Amino acid sequence: MIARRPVTNAVVALLAQASGLPVGRAVAPPGVPDPPYYIVYAMPLEVSGAPLADEHEDASIVYQITSVSGPDRDVPDSAGALEQTEWMADKAREIFLARDPATGLWLHPLDIPGVKVMTRELETEPGGTNDPADAIIPYVQRFRFGLTPA
Repeated sequence: MIARRPVTNAVVALLAQASGLPVGRAVAPPGVPDPPYYIVYAMPLEVSGAPLADEHEDASIVYQITSVSGPDRDVPDSAGALEQTEWMADKAREIFLARDPATGLWLHPLDIPGVKVMTRELETEPGGTNDPADAIIPYVQRFRFGLTPA
């Protein structure tokens, strides 16, 4: 069986390293007072085939990546910008889906001990919405990872 925690750790680490932005797990990143940042949510786990006790069980895990833009604390009366959240969404798409045209390999390897990543796909992308009350704009994407024990 594939444990979720190491997969989540790898997704969060790759997003933070490749984007250069802070990443939180289901909440704003600790110690980061203002956006921009990403928030990663683990969605329900799906398994296929044999019972959960099977050590060779494949898994399909979906993560919601929310890009969060907000006011610039150095600019009075500023607000989040759709431009920034779209840039962040483009970056997340590149990090998880882009391949090297020469080799076909992922540009950004997702290293998970004992697990091989078979597939990566954008499951849904509702896009950006704003919250006028606090001037924050989130942009939502969900990525599905098909995994098998290595």
